[in-house]
Amino acid sequence: MKGKELIKRLNEVGNFVAGELNQDGFWQGQLSSGALGVAVAVAALHFDDPFKNAVEIEKGILWLQRNINEDGSFGDTPESPGNVSASLLCYAALNLYAEKDKSAKKTQQQIAGYLGVQKIDVNSAQVVHFILDYYQKDYTFSVPILTMCGLCGVPGQDAFNHIPQLPFELSLLPRRFYRLLNLNVVSYAIPALVAVGIVIFKKKESKLFWRIIRRFSINKAINILHQMLPESGGYLEAIPLTAFVSLSLINSDFAETEVVKKGIGFLKKTQRPDGGWPIDVDLSTWVTSLSVKAYRSNLNDFLTPDEQNKIARHFKLIQNEGIHSFNGTGPGGWGWTNYSGSVPDGDDTPGVILALLKLQPKEKIKKEVLAGAKWLQQLQNSDGGFPTFSKGWGKLPFDKSCSDLTGHCLLAVSAILETFKNDLQNKELQVLGELFKNALRYLEKNQSKNGSWLPLWFGNQLTNNYANPVYGTAKVVAYLKDAASHQWINELNCNRLGKMIQKGNDFLISVQNNDRSWGGDKSIPGSMEETALAVSALASPENMKICCSGMDWLDEFYMQNGFKPAPIGLYFASLWYDEKMYPATAYLEALTRMKELQGE
Repeated sequence: MKGKELIKRLNEVGNFVAGELNQDGFWQGQLSSGALGVAVAVAALHFDDPFKNAVEIEKGILWLQRNINEDGSFGDTPESPGNVSASLLCYAALNLYAEKDKSAKKTQQQIAGYLGVQKIDVNSAQVVHFILDYYQKDYTFSVPILTMCGLCGVPGQDAFNHIPQLPFELSLLPRRFYRLLNLNVVSYAIPALVAVGIVIFKKKESKLFWRIIRRFSINKAINILHQMLPESGGYLEAIPLTAFVSLSLINSDFAETEVVKKGIGFLKKTQRPDGGWPIDVDLSTWVTSLSVKAYRSNLNDFLTPDEQNKIARHFKLIQNEGIHSFNGTGPGGWGWTNYSGSVPDGDDTPGVILALLKLQPKEKIKKEVLAGAKWLQQLQNSDGGFPTFSKGWGKLPFDKSCSDLTGHCLLAVSAILETFKNDLQNKELQVLGELFKNALRYLEKNQSKNGSWLPLWFGNQLTNNYANPVYGTAKVVAYLKDAASHQWINELNCNRLGKMIQKGNDFLISVQNNDRSWGGDKSIPGSMEETALAVSALASPENMKICCSGMDWLDEFYMQNGFKPAPIGLYFASLWYDEKMYPATAYLEALTRMKELQGE
């Protein structure tokens, strides 16, 4: 795709994205509904009050019945292949109604058939062993799954005898000690650690010493839940997490707490008209920064100055201004949504910084951008990489440093140094320079021999290990290419960037599919997101031919499917979602980079 065809498609996609901007100055997007969220929400509403919540429960069950796969399974999205976790939770939720509702019983039997093919007997402790083996040492998801199953009568009366006890009493220690403890859950799942841990304690026999300690700890742990509770009632604005907390506390005789009342209200408010629930309310901050950045040098062609200022005002309004109650980080960061349950993180913060630098002159954004830079400085791990939420948590994968976030932060810091190099004191320049060098060192160390990087919050359901080296490599290469264009970087660091970029380019070229698309890895069916991101990363004169082939595939896919999203996101351990704006923003960025390359 070249010349007039490219400009025509750019205008079409650019206008579509601009048309999705709402009157409040942000893109809201839309996450896919998912069976897991529906199942856990239905169970929580049942335990709260099956009569008062009958309408929502019935709509949720009907959603499950409409979206069951042909083999009796459920995936994380309606576009996902079935998996045991989602299917088991749906089986458990339906178990609450199977005796009296023939339709629910029939659906449950279909699920049992799928689980039987997976050699899982829903009436035995085999259920517990399978889930624990699958998630290994990470109890973030496995123990809440098993707890809900036990509360729903699956596999039977002794279910809780086989479920590990979460050490909720450790939540009473000062937050700074959390990362030193073997909590077996990730940093963002502390509410689940507390609530699920309490109900397991109530349902399971334990030794006298621990019964005394834990009985003494319960009320104080409940207070911690109240301290972390956002105004919306939704922990992390996440339906599964909030539902797990609510159903656990209800079954622990804490149904009258504010945590439960607000949590149930949150679940009822977030149910969609068709009866489904997404895993999270939205990713508005994330998709807004993606949209702004995707326009690149064409921003003024599609968004008016008033629209750009409105977006910038929105970003400034939602910047965290104090110590955050959820992860204890200081002011300056941004989370993924404007809702109160959002938590500042290491991907949205650099995303907003880069967007602000495009939206307004530096004098208007200096305060917010430098506060964001300070927040990133406090987040960086000793290995030079950036985690998502909390510095120093390294026991479980979702708390460790990761390459895609580190590349994003490196670009943001480099852009700050490029923009404000004449406005900062020497000490500030030195601190940001060290942050950049340490991030650069991390990326060098973590680039695989084949030139790829693995991302953290994005994967591919069709690869053997669900990893997505194409996404990770494409994102990091694009970040490094943009950083390498900055004038403040010396020749030595430019050469280091160039070597990594070349190795990443070589990997991406090697895994292009025969049909000209890119999937998560070699020979994985292509998606609009992965193909567009690969083209954006490769866009250069020497890669013109391969980029044009990718653009041709994108054009054909778009004409046949529109902006069809792929389940590419990961959330709350291994939980998949797709997002309405991902294919559109990825395609837009590829088009803008190709326009810049062709000099149109």
